[in-house]
Amino acid sequence: MRTHFLGIAEVTDVPGVAVVVDVMRAYTVAAWAFARGAERVVLAESLEDALALKARHPDWVTLKDGSPAPGFDLVNSPALLRNTDLSGRTVVQKTTAGTVGALAVKDAPLVLCASFVVAEATAGLLRDRAPREVTFVVTGGSGRAEEDLACAEYVAGRAGGDAMNADPYLRRAAASRSAAELTQGVREGSSPEDVALCLELDRFPFAMVATVEDSLMVLRQVMPADSPSA
Repeated sequence: MRTHFLGIAEVTDVPGVAVVVDVMRAYTVAAWAFARGAERVVLAESLEDALALKARHPDWVTLKDGSPAPGFDLVNSPALLRNTDLSGRTVVQKTTAGTVGALAVKDAPLVLCASFVVAEATAGLLRDRAPREVTFVVTGGSGRAEEDLACAEYVAGRAGGDAMNADPYLRRAAASRSAAELTQGVREGSSPEDVALCLELDRFPFAMVATVEDSLMVLRQVMPADSPSA
């Protein structure tokens, strides 16, 4: 399996398979949303689009980066989300990098959204599909965010069947600029607990696949074939 690691702006062609990585925090939050019962996560193109969806569907749950804002129910924090009951709900998510990365590759035949909490399930789904090439979209830091790159490299190794020691990759993520900003409270709408939750390797047994449904980019959980829960 050939792998490419690109920032969002570097994606110029439609890949056959794309894995969009946002560890801190979009795709850790999305995974927690599914764990808390969400049926699906709609990836909004803008804050205005998210609010328009909320206006048409008042029962949908909206979340965004940064501090709370009118029209948004939640912020993009796993610590602040994990006790929220989302059973059967549709979640609309708009973030600075993660959702942008997924929308950048929405025409790809297979789009996976990933973080450490779903790393093995993501790798397992890639092993199931056995693609010849995979493009990893490293969403943070113009493709250089250490936590996203570390996760992408780890998933790529596991997808290729390598026996991987996760500790060096998790240490890279823990030492990243994003982790420091979250720990120090620099980012609004966050909790110091977010870092630990973002570094819980394989916390959930499902992968997350994004597809276009009725013109919306929709994320759903999928069990890989080799999952004990499949």
